[in-house]
Amino acid sequence: METKSHAVPISIIIAGLIIAGAVIFNGRETGISKTSEEKKEVAEAKVIGNLEVKKVDSNDHILGSANAQMVFVEYSDTECPFCKQFHATMHSIVDNYGKEGKVAWVYRHFPIAELHKKAAKEAEATECAAELGGNAKFWQYIDRLYSVTPSNDGLDPAKLPEIASDVGLDSAQFNECLSSGKYTEKVADEYDAAVKAGARGTPYTVVILKNKLTEKDKQDIMASLNAAFEKLAPGSNFPRELFSFDDEGDKIIFSGALPYQLLDEGIIKTLLADSQ
Repeated sequence: METKSHAVPISIIIAGLIIAGAVIFNGRETGISKTSEEKKEVAEAKVIGNLEVKKVDSNDHILGSANAQMVFVEYSDTECPFCKQFHATMHSIVDNYGKEGKVAWVYRHFPIAELHKKAAKEAEATECAAELGGNAKFWQYIDRLYSVTPSNDGLDPAKLPEIASDVGLDSAQFNECLSSGKYTEKVADEYDAAVKAGARGTPYTVVILKNKLTEKDKQDIMASLNAAFEKLAPGSNFPRELFSFDDEGDKIIFSGALPYQLLDEGIIKTLLADSQ
């Protein structure tokens, strides 16, 4: 069977690098104060149409309830250093909001081969973990992988079966699964699905909402994001280009390894307050 190529357009590579650089919140932005016009625009975000995001189903890897008020669908690359950072952020979000059914997290593969040649095989390794141990072992495996990889193709492939053993999987069965290439096609399909969903870099996240947003909701979210960003990087220009809404009003899209505080105060708490 012919497998799909992981080749990625140069535009995606460039966009991914731009996104990565745009979300390092270290206070070293331009420092230019926002004009009144910029402050007005910050309450607006672009609306995109024809967003093809596959519905969450039993084949997905999920933490939390699929019926949660907000489902964060993340498209990620295991050798991306920003994805490693964001992985910890998403765990914090689910730890704080998942048990109450408010937030869930779905992980989908988007290995960009031109940047990280090892990421696709690592994605296959996580699928083998899921086959051998179910959803729980998928998460244990990928958590361990992110914790040990130096990122940027720094993980020795010999570590993959060691990680399997570390999380309690049979290493022989794991090696048989990984060497078979049985999940190569699935990872390639998820890559294609990520592109259709608008991904141009990693991490890329689509928040699927249980309730549709009103125009006021959108304005509240953008205003809250702006306020949260001002706390993180005082005097810096809010990167509103990283955020968008779909034209049906039930999805929020953002790019980059955004920090917990920005997502918590800008999106999660705002939506929870508006729903009361």
